[in-house]
Amino acid sequence: MEEAEQARVAARDAVADVTPSALHETIDERLVASSMVPGALTVHAADAVPGDVDDDAVVRRAAGVQLIYEGLTLTRTLVGEEPWADVDLDAVGDLDADLDVLAADVFVARGFRLLARTEAATGAVEVVREFGREQTENGDGTESEGAGARDLETAVFELAAVAGATATGSQTPPALTRYVVGLAADVDRPLPPADEVLPETLSEVMARAARPPADDRARPHSASDS
Repeated sequence: MEEAEQARVAARDAVADVTPSALHETIDERLVASSMVPGALTVHAADAVPGDVDDDAVVRRAAGVQLIYEGLTLTRTLVGEEPWADVDLDAVGDLDADLDVLAADVFVARGFRLLARTEAATGAVEVVREFGREQTENGDGTESEGAGARDLETAVFELAAVAGATATGSQTPPALTRYVVGLAADVDRPLPPADEVLPETLSEVMARAARPPADDRARPHSASDS
């Protein structure tokens, strides 16, 4: 899928200057292998909403959404696997898990940088906050104060819709948001490759979702509308 590869290239470019080399290699290897669904959705959302679009700006937004997702999903993996649980830290030098922690921080920081001063900036902050609330569920199965937070994929899919749609200078159509939320509910975790999970008709479906309701299009404008 072309949109996915555009997002992958932009995401890799955004972290190309990361040092040291071992950290950059860890980051780049993950981006090469990752599903680019969030980035691809961002590009599709921009295409679905009428308006003037700067293609380079859209791809940067797609990379920003993708990088935030990469950082948070890597953090989620580390929390679940606890890679240090059976390690004698005093007897071991550098650990792959240490690089993963740094990589997760870099992903999120670079993602924020790409979305700063865009309409998606506030949404990006909320995604990270909700992720934190989701991860603080109590070990006994009862929910913490963060109960009700969206899961990571749902939150990121919504962020993709906002980042893409607002790149056209428009608001995010509510129907478009509802569509990506439904899509998030149907996809597997971890996310499969974009060309396996996103429907071939995605562009047409998102464009239809982005259209105003028929009664709004047909309603004559009055002086009070301006």
